[in-house]
Amino acid sequence: MFAREQRRHTMDRRDFLKLSGILGVGVATGGLLPVSESVAFSRKLYKVTETKMGMGTFVSMTVMHPSKIQAEEVIGMAFEEMDRVTSLLDRYRSDSPIGVLNKEGVLLDVPSEVAQVVARSLYFHNISDGAFDITVQPLVDLYKRNFHAHNSPPSKGDLDKALALVDANAVSFDGKSIRFKKEGMGITLDGIAKGYIIDKAAEVIKSSGIEHALINAGGDIRAAGGKKVGTPWKVGIQNPEKEGQYPDVVKLANGAVATSGNYEIYFDKEKLYHHIVNPSTGVSPRQTSSVTVIASNVTDADALSTAAFVLKPEAGKRFIEGLPGTECLILDRNRTPVSSKGWPS
Repeated sequence: MFAREQRRHTMDRRDFLKLSGILGVGVATGGLLPVSESVAFSRKLYKVTETKMGMGTFVSMTVMHPSKIQAEEVIGMAFEEMDRVTSLLDRYRSDSPIGVLNKEGVLLDVPSEVAQVVARSLYFHNISDGAFDITVQPLVDLYKRNFHAHNSPPSKGDLDKALALVDANAVSFDGKSIRFKKEGMGITLDGIAKGYIIDKAAEVIKSSGIEHALINAGGDIRAAGGKKVGTPWKVGIQNPEKEGQYPDVVKLANGAVATSGNYEIYFDKEKLYHHIVNPSTGVSPRQTSSVTVIASNVTDADALSTAAFVLKPEAGKRFIEGLPGTECLILDRNRTPVSSKGWPS
């Protein structure tokens, strides 16, 4: 979620379409597109877009509003909110609440935002029978270290030691403080925090009175109000190969989409070892290439796409179908689609 790398600040037309999550609304043709744009969409609406780096990816915000100036101001406030909440949830910052918790094994006076994300994480751990587990941090870091040093997966002995620390039931949380029951434990909120941060930015936009907005952070999308009344946003589902046609395109007026895939952060060129690991086995699932979930908010969609990825495709589909107001599109390792009954193709 919080990758440390430099990326280019201009995009070609195809990249812009992918990152903005907007298809068919008309974009500039030819050349490179700027990271910000304000154009008259109609006589009554301006389409204002701002794209910045955040959480290790491109974050694009688009609002449709009669006032160009107000739209630009609100987008600025939404980005500030994202930065504020990111600073609380970033485990790579030693001074963040999560950084302190992972170092000390205890966190007192938990900020409300951290409490909300941890509580939701533990809820998803329970309903997914452990498929979603924020205590996989020792496993993920072990893979990172081993592939960086030896370009190979860890030994069985090292894997077993890290696996012994993976246990969300060993996280003591009373709403005000968090304690680890096992020394050496750590948590990573990478499977849910990005969605929560997007939702917080969406709250800023909504509270300002803007009705039509779209936020896209590397494929995690929050939509509100459509492009205009009666016209939903069109969202292209990411192809795991990152080229060719979209596996599907969905229309979204209000709600959220999140995708988890083995193509996001991986340690070997075959993508057998990546950032999503099975908390029970310590190994990355190999039956699935990507999982896209539609839900009412990105927090839930983010966590559920991770949980469904850990489960095998059919089991992941059944899991999502058991949750109200939630749909999924799963691409198995052969890129064969497996979708929930209500998936809006």
